[in-house]
Amino acid sequence: MDLEVAKATAGDYDALIMPGGTVNADRLRMDPDARTFVQEIVRAGKPVGVICHGPWTLIDAGVVQGRTLTSFPSLWTDLRNAGATVVDDEVVADRGLVSSRDPGDLDAFCARIVEEFAGEAPGATA
Repeated sequence: MDLEVAKATAGDYDALIMPGGTVNADRLRMDPDARTFVQEIVRAGKPVGVICHGPWTLIDAGVVQGRTLTSFPSLWTDLRNAGATVVDDEVVADRGLVSSRDPGDLDAFCARIVEEFAGEAPGATA
């Protein structure tokens, strides 16, 4: 189903995967409706998967402070400035937020988001 983010509500979704790539992430981070949607998903404690430049939207939504994640290396300073702890691992999971650096990490990223989204990850709650 195609739906404008302005019409989406967090209560209608179980999880969120944010796209990577510079253009996608830059467009999303500039969209106030996308930022609000991300804030609602995170506040609701729903799992979020993000890869590559995707954390830009999380930064602009104000949801990375106190979280540990990874991303494409050019975002590491942005993440630190927003209050996140950055690690250089292929996949990082922190309280339902799953992040990876780049497409080379997709196998680990996909395996971990399946665990998180299914509520099977260590420490995950259904």
